[in-house]
Amino acid sequence: MTVDHLREQWSARLLEVGRSLVTELDLTALLDRVLATARELTGARYAALGILTEDRTGLAEFLTLGVDEQTHQSIGELPSGRGVLGVLIEHPEPLRLADVGDHPHSFGFPVGHPVMRSFLGVPVMVQGQAWGNLYLAEKHGGDEFSDQDQRAAVILAEWAAVAIHNARLYGISELRREEAEKAVRGLEVTRDIAVAIGGEIGLEHVLELIAKRGRALVGARSLVIMLREGEELVVHAGAGHVQDHRGVRIAILGSASEQVLERRRPERVIAVDARLRVVAKASGVPDARTALLVPLLYRGEALGVLAAFDRGADGATFSEDDESMLRAFAASAATAVAMAQSVRADRLRSSLAAADAERRRWARELHDETLQGLGALRMLMAAALRCDELPQVHESMGDAVRQVEIEIGNLRSIITDLRPAALDELGLRAAIEALLDRHRDQHGLTIDGQLAIRSPADGDGRLDEDLETAIYRIVQEALTNVVKHANAARVRLAMRECQGELLIELQDDGDGFDTASVSGGFGLTGISERVALSGGDLSIESGDGGTLLSVRLPVWRGKREGADRRQSADAREAVS
Repeated sequence: MTVDHLREQWSARLLEVGRSLVTELDLTALLDRVLATARELTGARYAALGILTEDRTGLAEFLTLGVDEQTHQSIGELPSGRGVLGVLIEHPEPLRLADVGDHPHSFGFPVGHPVMRSFLGVPVMVQGQAWGNLYLAEKHGGDEFSDQDQRAAVILAEWAAVAIHNARLYGISELRREEAEKAVRGLEVTRDIAVAIGGEIGLEHVLELIAKRGRALVGARSLVIMLREGEELVVHAGAGHVQDHRGVRIAILGSASEQVLERRRPERVIAVDARLRVVAKASGVPDARTALLVPLLYRGEALGVLAAFDRGADGATFSEDDESMLRAFAASAATAVAMAQSVRADRLRSSLAAADAERRRWARELHDETLQGLGALRMLMAAALRCDELPQVHESMGDAVRQVEIEIGNLRSIITDLRPAALDELGLRAAIEALLDRHRDQHGLTIDGQLAIRSPADGDGRLDEDLETAIYRIVQEALTNVVKHANAARVRLAMRECQGELLIELQDDGDGFDTASVSGGFGLTGISERVALSGGDLSIESGDGGTLLSVRLPVWRGKREGADRRQSADAREAVS
């Protein structure tokens, strides 16, 4: 085979190598291929790529080929760019040595390092700047590296520089594409949330939508929404690999969620078992490994927490970008939640207002028509009784008068239950006192009433009409529960104002009940709805010694001017 033919084959091989390198867009795979090709073209036993630091004064990375893992471990720390390797860093030009140990900058080799004598190093220049160096050592057969080996290494380094630049550009374009896709997903999610708000769909549907969209946005295996109710978080919705634990309550105090709510900042949790095990298990994700907690903030108020668990199928930790995206998403989600809660409160308030208005109408009609008619009938029957002397008629008419009197008493009770006149005319304290007197007389209860609340005569003004109605109905329903279910003999009712709140305690000495097993029974639904609509807190403790119902309500005086409706309008304005 002639020399020209060998050169032609060599050139063709370099061209083939170049073409294969520039088509490789994965940087890690590209560098591995460069090392393998360099060994093949030069006959070197060992090949390495030293990637320079940003200031180009040392080696940030050192990739090798030809040294097994056991030898790597025995060598210890990889070179940082001193000695002969540093010569190419200071002077980026080819360096070929028959014996690397003879060079004046040689530091020798560490214990366990394989024997290396012949050496060839060439710089890798990317767009005119040193990017790294290609190192080759120990040519097979013990020979020195030739001029042709050096030319091959230089050409390979040039091809590698082009390929590295292309791979970098591709990596940047892929990163930007991913960022653009994330931005598009974020816009789609925001659009969906805005549509949900505009449609004023139910809170459950809004939460389900938020859970699904939030999970997809950050690629979480599971996502749970917990809303704040007093000093607890209540699980309301979930998406992904989540057990249905809706309604489960989790104490905020002392939990990881407390810091997220108080600091108003997200938190990435690397180890759920160590930091978030109780919350994860209680919310229906017992096998979670990593988590991302993001607060739902609306106008500075923490409504709850979005808890995403395990990024991707392998359960990887969430990144800073994930945190940023879910935080932005949570802002829109919180507006949707606040809007849905406001809509639901408006509907419930309208329903209760309509019921109260209907009670007023019936009370008025029963008083003005039925009660007046029965009163007139009683008077006629009494007059007839005085005029007739027949004993049988006298006895029958007496029974009729007594029956009418009983019915009049019953109607008065019904009217008072529907809408006590004392509440409108004399105020809350007078109405409550009348309510207690009626229960003492009708049911034989011993009631201790401690009503440390102001009346209109005290000069501090009436409480808001809706608030007075809510308080009266809460006490009325609670007393009805005692009569119907508690089998109690004594009741203590304490009401007082303290630091802008009205505190109500109603305690009986009855049988008690299991509060965990009762849901919506014993009139608790009406009580809890009125407390929630008034912005208060309700707690119930019950056992063998009786039941204690405690209510805290914010106090406002005068007529509320649609505060919750303004909140709804503010939410709509924020979205638009």
